[in-house]
This record gives sequence, C-alpha cells and structure tokens, in this order.
Amino acid sequence: MVFHLAEINMKQPPDPNESNTSRHRWHDLAERVMDDHRLTADEGLAVLHSEDEELLDLLAAAYRVRRRWFGDRVNLNFLLNAKSGMCSEDCGYCSQSRVSTAKIPRYGLVSPEQMLDGARMAAERKSKTYCTVISGRAPSDKEIETFAGVVPRIKERYKLKICLSVGLLTFDQARRLKQCGVDRINHNLNASRRFYPKICTTHSFQERFDTLQNVRRAGLEICSGGIVGMGEEAEDVVELALTLGELQVEATPVNFLLPIAGTPLEGCRRLDPRYCLKVLAMFRLANPRGELRIAAGREVHLGPLQPLGLFPANSIFVGDYLTEAGQPPEEDYRMIESLGFSVGR
Repeated sequence: MVFHLAEINMKQPPDPNESNTSRHRWHDLAERVMDDHRLTADEGLAVLHSEDEELLDLLAAAYRVRRRWFGDRVNLNFLLNAKSGMCSEDCGYCSQSRVSTAKIPRYGLVSPEQMLDGARMAAERKSKTYCTVISGRAPSDKEIETFAGVVPRIKERYKLKICLSVGLLTFDQARRLKQCGVDRINHNLNASRRFYPKICTTHSFQERFDTLQNVRRAGLEICSGGIVGMGEEAEDVVELALTLGELQVEATPVNFLLPIAGTPLEGCRRLDPRYCLKVLAMFRLANPRGELRIAAGREVHLGPLQPLGLFPANSIFVGDYLTEAGQPPEEDYRMIESLGFSVGR
C-alpha cells in the first residue's frame, strides 16, 4: 500500500469529544449491567461492531464489571482428555468426530489411576478446577459409575473443583454425578440456535439445551460456552451470549476456532485479535457474574494481545487442550503476574 504525504497531512487530528463520548458510552453500559440491566441484542452488536479506537475504553468498562465480582484473581483450569476420538457425531470443528481425518490419539476411557494422576498435575499447576472430558455423544452407565467411583478420591486427595464434560445427559445421569461429588458439568452450546445445523447434523441445539436444563435441575453448576470463528455472523455470537446470560451459567468458556487439518472447518480464516477482545467484552457484559474463560485458540488468535483478554475474562486453561497444545504454564504465570493479577484458588 502506498501512502501519499498530501493525504497524510490532510488528516484531521482526533476529536477529544469523540473519545469522551466513547468512554461514557461503554462505562455507562457497564454501570447499568452492574445494576442488573440485561444486555440487549442491539447493545451486544454495538460492542462487536465498535471501532478499534474505542477498544481500550470498552475493555476498561468490561474490566470494571469483572473486578466487581472477581477482583483481580485469575482462575486456572486443567483439562484431561480422558477418552479420545471414536465419536459418532459429525461436529465440523472437532478433530475427534466421525468425519475428521485429523491425526490424533484414539483411546477408550482412561483408568481411575490415570484420572488421579491428572488431578495431581492440575494441583501442581495451581488449578482451581479439574476438567475431565470424554468424546462421544453421551456417556454409558459404566462410564458414569467410573466417575462416581473416582471423583470422591480426587476431591479428598487434591481438594479440586470437579467439572465433567461427558456429552448429552439425562436428568438421572446428572443427578448421579451430583451425588458422587461432581461440582459442575461442561456442555457447550457452541453456536446460536440458527447457526447450529451448519456445524452439526447428528444432534440438535435443542438436545444440548435440554442437557443444560437437566444439569440445572440436578443441582449442578453449568459450564457452557461456544466457538467463535466457524463462519457465523456477529448476530449469532450475540444470540449465544444472551442465551447463556439468560441461563445464568456459572462459567462460560469462549473458544476461538482452531481450524484443525482434517476437519470440515480446516479452511476457516484467522480471526482479528481486536475482534476477539470485543467478543470477550461482550460475553462479560452478557453474564456479569459468571466466570469467563478464554479457552482454546487464545494463543493463535489473540497472540501478543492475550494479556488484554484478562481484563474482561477471569479464567484460562493452563496447559494443553483436547488434541491441541497450549502454551507452557510458565508463560501463563508470567502473564498473570505482569498484569498485577493473582492466581485464584
């Protein structure tokens, strides 16, 4: 791109009144959210479509909301892929689905001793929550009972909060997991109701939503989020955030798509890191009291802007994701310390 000196000289200096308007706009919205205002679809879209020059004001406003309920603590979560591949579903983003040709490890449910060893690693990495994930549409009764046997041992030995991600759940299955000491179930809605059929056809958005209802009825906390960057519109991202806000989920992981070779979505483009920050700010405003986690893809899509993501978000995974590597934990600790934040336990 060629710039001409005459064009540059003709640019007008920024109007300080415009900056003040932006600052007041976002801080006013943050104030109303902290007074129990529910974010509207128009407000959510305004956040996502805001100008880049407003970004620092937007992040500052979102940080005020984050700090109200979470202070400057960053909750760490450790993820164990306890059953990999061999999934009957056709989710287009997932390396473990039946339509994926990605080269990943494939194995059945790991042993209770391996789950205990994962808990040890979670504790060593200063994690507050131990997240255990299995591939597949839904857990078998045998898998539910395996968790029922090992969860009390993990909690007694390592004092960790337990979050399971096991697929679609009935109310009775959710209740059984609650009885054995599971604290939270992760089951991501992943996308808006409108967009969902474009990423999966073997189960519906409604089936995922019903699982969240079963989890809530059983008295478990809900962890549910989505994936940004699958070809959806901004309206879909806002709809997802508002749905999760209405459910008042206790935790929302926001993933930025990792386009894995061998999956139907491998050709999706890289996201603008500034847009990713606006997404995080919007999710914070949509569910102000919920834990907001920057999940998979932060290293790729946020890049050097990762630290700014912790102004709206208060949680990250430390270590690797399901089939993809994350950055070394030491880099996460340095990032948190450099911000003046602390690790929450």
